[in-house]
Amino acid sequence: MTSDELKTLVRSVPDFPKPGILFRDITTLIGHGAGFAATVARLAQQAEAVGAQAIAGMEARGFIFGAAVAAQLGLPFIPVRKPGKLPVPVLAIDYALEYGTDTLEVDPDAVAPGQRVVILDDLIATGGTALAAVQLLRRAGAEVGHALFVIDLPDLGGATKLRDQNVVVSAIMDFAGH
Repeated sequence: MTSDELKTLVRSVPDFPKPGILFRDITTLIGHGAGFAATVARLAQQAEAVGAQAIAGMEARGFIFGAAVAAQLGLPFIPVRKPGKLPVPVLAIDYALEYGTDTLEVDPDAVAPGQRVVILDDLIATGGTALAAVQLLRRAGAEVGHALFVIDLPDLGGATKLRDQNVVVSAIMDFAGH
């Protein structure tokens, strides 16, 4: 399927999670078997092309695509979790959101020193979560030079922020606005 065909499978929901936001919902994409498979295949090709040795996905929707890509490539999947979800000592990072702060955690034993880890998520908007994941994985010893997304919202600047941190960003599709 082409990028334009995949884009038609993404539902737009107005005024969610608050008035004025046009939410790009991937539920309809992952609910379309051929569309989901095509999306995972494209992401896997991109991860393989940049020499990924592991795939990291951010909770929660990054788990959907990241784990599927890792499985397709036979690579380890590194879950980047919300606080309190891992049963071992973790590395953690706090980061700013537009409406407060949040925390991400990772099991430091999930990352081998110098391992080339590609981060993967469903969407890049302002970049706060993705930047935090890059910093956290680098602190764990990973080399993080690439980030893959299904959707980029370029007007919100997240991809630019990642590029400023020497991360190459790729997305299957983009949507203007927010």
